[in-house]
Amino acid sequence: MKLAWLLGGLMLASPALAQEPSVDPNAVRTCFDGAKDTHPGCIGEAAAACQDEPGGDTTLGISACLQGEAQVWDDIAKSQYKAARARLLEQGGTDLANMLLDAQSAWGQYRDADCGLLYEIWKDGTIRTVVASQCYLERTAQRALELRDLGRME
Repeated sequence: MKLAWLLGGLMLASPALAQEPSVDPNAVRTCFDGAKDTHPGCIGEAAAACQDEPGGDTTLGISACLQGEAQVWDDIAKSQYKAARARLLEQGGTDLANMLLDAQSAWGQYRDADCGLLYEIWKDGTIRTVVASQCYLERTAQRALELRDLGRME
């Protein structure tokens, strides 16, 4: 939660940036739809395109672009969680679905702690928000894809 607060604070501190460079959500969804595994090369491409926009090449702009793509992946992950939970309810009942709830909670704590660690390692440099935002983006995208495939027998 600390990391989410730090990253969210970056956006509140820079309202002009929130309106300038932006991530194309369709590019992120195309990446998700075309991904064959949990580490496709397209993760981060929408943020990279955003960085080519005016204001996207500054430290704050880069962080905003990374966070923008991460937000789309987070929305996808939430919908994939709901779908995975429904599949697990069908396959194994409430106990299995509740195990997913526990796993998802632990995963969120892991992601926030892992990316928060990177932020703290780099806390004395301006790169800290870029490093933490990149971590958050990658972990969230990979989790969305893991949830998509969870419990499938294909």
